[in-house]
Amino acid sequence: MRRPIEADKNNGQGPGRTMIMMRSLWTAASGMHAQQFNIDTISNNLSNVNTTGFKKGRADFEDLIYQKMRMAGTPSSLDTQVPTGIQVGHGVKTAATQKMYTQGSLQATGNKLDIAITGEGFFRIQLPDGTVGYTRDGAFKIDSNGQVVTHSGYRFMPPLIFPQGFLPGSITISDTGQVTAQVGSDQTRIPVGRGIELYRFVNPAGLKNIGENLIKETPASGPAVAAAPGQDGMGKVRQGFLEMSNVKVVDEMVAMIVAQRAYEMNSRAIQTSDSMLGTANTLKR
Repeated sequence: MRRPIEADKNNGQGPGRTMIMMRSLWTAASGMHAQQFNIDTISNNLSNVNTTGFKKGRADFEDLIYQKMRMAGTPSSLDTQVPTGIQVGHGVKTAATQKMYTQGSLQATGNKLDIAITGEGFFRIQLPDGTVGYTRDGAFKIDSNGQVVTHSGYRFMPPLIFPQGFLPGSITISDTGQVTAQVGSDQTRIPVGRGIELYRFVNPAGLKNIGENLIKETPASGPAVAAAPGQDGMGKVRQGFLEMSNVKVVDEMVAMIVAQRAYEMNSRAIQTSDSMLGTANTLKR
């Protein structure tokens, strides 16, 4: 957002006073833009309150550059100096949006292919373009080839392919990720694939969200570190459960009210500045 160049050489006296009131217009406008972005983030959280494995986002803000009208330590006489300076800010801007990877509540489904992660870790998914993505959404399915896939048909990695003739009701997934199933009337259980592996990142907040409950690795997140569930600090898996969104509706509603009130106060600041400018324009010598 561009702001008028201001040069107040009178420290708020004389002709420079009008420019100070103009500064408040732009400052309050930046606050309105920030709160609008805050509402956008909150709305996205609320819209995904029932999305499996969804992690809520948070908008972070920072203040803008300050105009220094008098530096602290400026000499006020031959042997004294001012203890504090005069500086005025120019508003606020959005600094970052961060995903909060806290644990969501678990919901029992009884579905043999619903898997929840308790603790750290992500499932790995192969995308159609050959790259890989990661997810906390454990609502998996089996395609016509007996392979475990997501609701979009993307393949689970490392592959889990059930043999022909297996009994769907016999699928068992241990807390440590071992997958077994029974084939035909034979009571012998056979392992399926290498089992489940989980992946974690040094900085999960740096992951890139791409939609469809998927995220991708970035230079900021660091490379994925693989481990079996329950090993090397990795979380465990729970068969027959899904991890729900970690969005708390009450918290989001409170945050929305705060953002709305902040938006209104910034709007009132613009109206007040406009009124002061109108008063200044009607002055006569």
